[in-house]
Amino acid sequence: MENQSANVTSTLTLGGFKLMPAGRYAAFVLGTLLYCIIVFCNLMILIAIALEKRLHEPMYVLLFNLPINDLMGATALLPKLLADTLTDSETITHPGCVMQAFFIHFYAAGSLLILTAMAYDRYVAICCPLRYNAILTSSNVIKIIILVWVLDFILIGVLIVLVLRLQRCRSIISNAYCDNPSLMRLVCADTSINNIYGLFITGLIQGLSLLAMIFTYFQILLTCLMNKQSDAKSKAIQTCATHLTVYIILYTSALFLILSYRFEQISPSFRKVVGVAVILYPPVFNPIIYGLKTKEIRNTIIKMFKKKTSSF
Repeated sequence: MENQSANVTSTLTLGGFKLMPAGRYAAFVLGTLLYCIIVFCNLMILIAIALEKRLHEPMYVLLFNLPINDLMGATALLPKLLADTLTDSETITHPGCVMQAFFIHFYAAGSLLILTAMAYDRYVAICCPLRYNAILTSSNVIKIIILVWVLDFILIGVLIVLVLRLQRCRSIISNAYCDNPSLMRLVCADTSINNIYGLFITGLIQGLSLLAMIFTYFQILLTCLMNKQSDAKSKAIQTCATHLTVYIILYTSALFLILSYRFEQISPSFRKVVGVAVILYPPVFNPIIYGLKTKEIRNTIIKMFKKKTSSF
């Protein structure tokens, strides 16, 4: 093992997508266009919430964190992947690989934690409307946001530190990007602690979010069924349907990716495509879903464009 470790360099080789020259240029153009769409749509949501005073409510303040997180995840993956596609270079430094793995996992865990916080907001708003302003005060909302980001940082930070403590003896990554499973495959040491901790945080984050969703939406459903006011009922259902759609897309995508790593018989090429797609689904669809389905955000964005076009 010492001889193996001695031959390991600080440069790692990624298992990117093998494309013909014409295919590389087409993939680069399409990928760049996709990244521009992700940045534009998420920035629109951020600007709309930041500039419109009517949207300075707990629900939208919590939502504000979702585009930030989505932009982080897309930026951690796409620029490097696009550069590799164009130049046909599939190398990355070990520190760069560690940083990319950290931000991708930070983004994935953050998405579930933010959506869980948003579910709590919807629960209080619909099930305890008279106490909403007393429970979700500005200071409490800030505390929730800080808790989400700090918990995310600690959980993922420990995950990465645990793999960094192990000696590397390989330098080839089979995936198109760096993540924790890829980093673990570079080491030739006992990874039992890493596996246990990885399962722990996966169960904690996904289990906690799933239980929170089941509980809050069960209570919301009961409240809506007992509510005789059709307007209030329809508004509650519309708001919750948007949030639930985003959560289901994210949860099923993350679960599918995790399962793909557990079954070795799955094609590596298929796993690469699934891995990239799972990371990019939420940043693409989240702003579109919230922008189209949330009336207040949609009207604010339309008003912004009308002001912009009228100024020309």
